[in-house]
Order: sequence, then structure tokens, then C-alpha cells
Amino acid sequence: MTSTNHHDTPRVQMTPDQWRQRLTDQEFKVLREAATEAPFTGEYTSTTTEGVYRCRACGAELFRSTEKFESHCGWPSFFSPLAEDRVRYITDTSLPGMPRTEVRCAACDSHLGHVFSGEGYDTPTDLRYCINSVCLTLEPTGR
Repeated sequence: MTSTNHHDTPRVQMTPDQWRQRLTDQEFKVLREAATEAPFTGEYTSTTTEGVYRCRACGAELFRSTEKFESHCGWPSFFSPLAEDRVRYITDTSLPGMPRTEVRCAACDSHLGHVFSGEGYDTPTDLRYCINSVCLTLEPTGR
């Protein structure tokens, strides 16, 4: 089922059972239960292919390859989303003494990863969107 939020981003709403039918076990654990894939194991960690990264759960466009950079952290890193209305942020206090900012898909509310600031990367925003590969699909451009 799809509805619209206040940013006019189409919203995808499904029951947990519907998500389980649509996603693999690993995709469900990360996207719907906020787990994390192991570092340096994801298919997009070192990818340099030009294109658009979409939410694996709902297909929403989230990031562009032009904002992807090598951070050597073990997960794909981006310095900004495609547009601010494509993601939403939640304060994550699941690790004691280490509050983080969780990044979710604005369209389907799937967990994507976390965003960190002030790490000193040479990027225009000084932000690192640390995103699980399993949360993304890459649609190559310029073929």
C-alpha cells in the first residue's frame, strides 16, 4: 500500500509478513530490524560504477554515485543523499555512551545505516553516510 507524507514522497507501507515475502532474510534483518551487515562484505563497498543507488526495499532513489567516496570504513559511504526529503533521521542510542544518527528511507522507513559528521573527510559536507550495501541496489547510468 502506498500513501504520501508531508514532503510528497510516496510512502510504502507493508506488514512485517509482507516485507518478509519481499526481502531475503539478511535484507529483512538489516532493512526492517536495523541490523548491520559485516564490514567489507557488501557488494557496493568499493564500487565505482556511475549510477543511482535505490532503496532495496521500495526502490526509492536515495544516493548518486557522484556523492559516493572511499572512506575505508567497510561500508559504502556518501557525503549527501540525492535530496534531503529522500531520507529521515532518528537518534540511535542502542550503543551505550555512543549516540548516533540513524538514516532511514523516507518512503518505506527502512533502516539504511548511520550518518557521522566531523570526521575530517575531504568532502563538501564533512558528513559520512555509512550505508549497508544490502539496503541498496545500483542502477548504472551512461552505458
